[in-house]
Amino acid sequence: MKKFLPLYLTNVLGVMNDNMLKTLVCFIAAGWVADEYKTFVVNFTAGALVLPYLLFSPLAGKLPHFFKKTRIVKIAKMLELPIMAVAVLGFEFQNLTLALSAVTLMGLQSALFSPSKYGLIKDIGGEDGISQGMGGMEAFSFLGMLTGTVLGSVMSESVSKEIQYAVLISVAVLGLVSSFFIKANEEYQAEVSSANPIRFLRETNAMVSKHEGLKHIIYLLCFFWWLSASIQTLLILHCDSALSMSPFQTGIVLALMAIGIALGCFICGNLDKKRFMLGYVPQFGFVIAALLVAIFIFDFGQNAFTVSIVLIAVLCGLFKIPMDAEIQKRAKKEELNVFLAYFNLLSFIFIFFASLTNILITSFLPTKYVFLFDGVVMFVASVVFLFNYKSVLCFFGRNHVKLHYDVRLKNVENMDVNNNENLLILPMHRAVLDPIMLISNLYDKKLQPLVDSRYWDVPVIGHILNMFHAVQVPDLRKGRKGVEQVQQLDGIIEEQLKKGANILFYPSGHITLDGRETIGNRRLAYNAAQILPENTRVVGVRIIGFWGSKWSNYNRKKTPPILKLLLMSMLYIFSGYVFFKKKRKVDIEFHDITNEFRSWKTLPKQEFNQRLEKFYNGEKEFEDLVLS
Repeated sequence: MKKFLPLYLTNVLGVMNDNMLKTLVCFIAAGWVADEYKTFVVNFTAGALVLPYLLFSPLAGKLPHFFKKTRIVKIAKMLELPIMAVAVLGFEFQNLTLALSAVTLMGLQSALFSPSKYGLIKDIGGEDGISQGMGGMEAFSFLGMLTGTVLGSVMSESVSKEIQYAVLISVAVLGLVSSFFIKANEEYQAEVSSANPIRFLRETNAMVSKHEGLKHIIYLLCFFWWLSASIQTLLILHCDSALSMSPFQTGIVLALMAIGIALGCFICGNLDKKRFMLGYVPQFGFVIAALLVAIFIFDFGQNAFTVSIVLIAVLCGLFKIPMDAEIQKRAKKEELNVFLAYFNLLSFIFIFFASLTNILITSFLPTKYVFLFDGVVMFVASVVFLFNYKSVLCFFGRNHVKLHYDVRLKNVENMDVNNNENLLILPMHRAVLDPIMLISNLYDKKLQPLVDSRYWDVPVIGHILNMFHAVQVPDLRKGRKGVEQVQQLDGIIEEQLKKGANILFYPSGHITLDGRETIGNRRLAYNAAQILPENTRVVGVRIIGFWGSKWSNYNRKKTPPILKLLLMSMLYIFSGYVFFKKKRKVDIEFHDITNEFRSWKTLPKQEFNQRLEKFYNGEKEFEDLVLS
């Protein structure tokens, strides 16, 4: 904490002045125009702070390649003093052009040193300090937003203009002083980006796309800033028109929102060091969306509305920090400033459009419709992220299953291989849920399942299979043509194993209808044994407990669609039914059968398959849990 303190103070004082100036303009300068233009002034003020980020973020990403980041921060803080002088002149002469110019210049100053101040986190705290540094940085940012908003709202109606001017200039001076105490271990970074905004977006998007899933982190963070900016400007209008709050009361709500976000950031910054908080991000997004829609549906009074905003704010802090930390962790050192500038540019495009959306909606509809729109946007963005980030989807899958089942992994150490080995995983198949359970619990093994080509045509499923780099294999159910493709299938298995991939496929090729694993005349496992590389470990997986559940074919003649089962499962969760039902016990056993698998390859195919069936259907392991 101590080593980050000068950076935190520099940042908090800058954010404080941004928000104090913006709030003063919204409350004071808006009074210089007719009532019908006040909404325009409020939203334009928010846009004036954003516009420089759209134009100058690429340049900001290049600056650390020519100057030390600490120097960039110091120069930016020096520029804050003349900007405050412009603001003072604007207020003194009630000149809206000067006041908005000051806001725009503060946006430019903030845009130019934003990548540098966030890039310093890793330079100051190292890899181990990223989560704590980001949590503290964002907590202090929203503390600055809180202080600036409260001071701005209070000063707009309670103090003389001379005190307003003195506070604005004093905060700028203190920010400059604190910047001189920042100490960091900086290294030279090669120039890797363009200063042209269009070219910068195109080139950096290509760089980001090389990091699987990272662009979806950035996009979802942009939706956070969409929501934050939308609500912040909306509150000024909604608290007045719908709740009859005074500017001071509105300032309190804005302050409590900032406190909530800061609290969420601080909590998550500490939790993220011990837990995989990124996995909870979609759930936080869903709850935020539900609260926003609730504000639209119910006519909350002042107290209930304030409580709802605070809850949303805390969740936003928890929602934000894991993604900030993930960018810092996954970007290479020479890429970090560029990625941060790219994120700044995109996020402020989102903020700009949030302002435009607010203007459009509030021009024709009551302000509460903005909450509905933002709720829908947040829900859709969270769903898209969930189904585009592998580790998060696996985490969500594991947690979802654990609500229904008491899952225990046994002998999982048999999955641990050295650098020269790869895995061939052969599970039994008693339930639709089997592959979801295996891949989500063994995410770190980077398993590549072999899947029939027909599943690529199923909505959502095909996308997920591509995301997990599943290997598409011929559908052997399609008559003679499919049978002729068996040799092609053998070649796929051999190729993947020789490449060192960890392959997973089901020897039976189907979900059992009677609870017993029946491989019959299938040749996939038998052929794999014939071409098994020396460095491949074979792990047989027995899954006990799913037979008799809704995921199995118990009392069914055919397998139900997986999407239908998933929707039913989600309904059980949302209804609360799952929390009162006793969890079914499920054991997943991992057995190293490499030696047996190699020795069986000399047997006839039918006998080979019978040995595998005997392994899967051993008397101790085979239980009909429904009838027992």
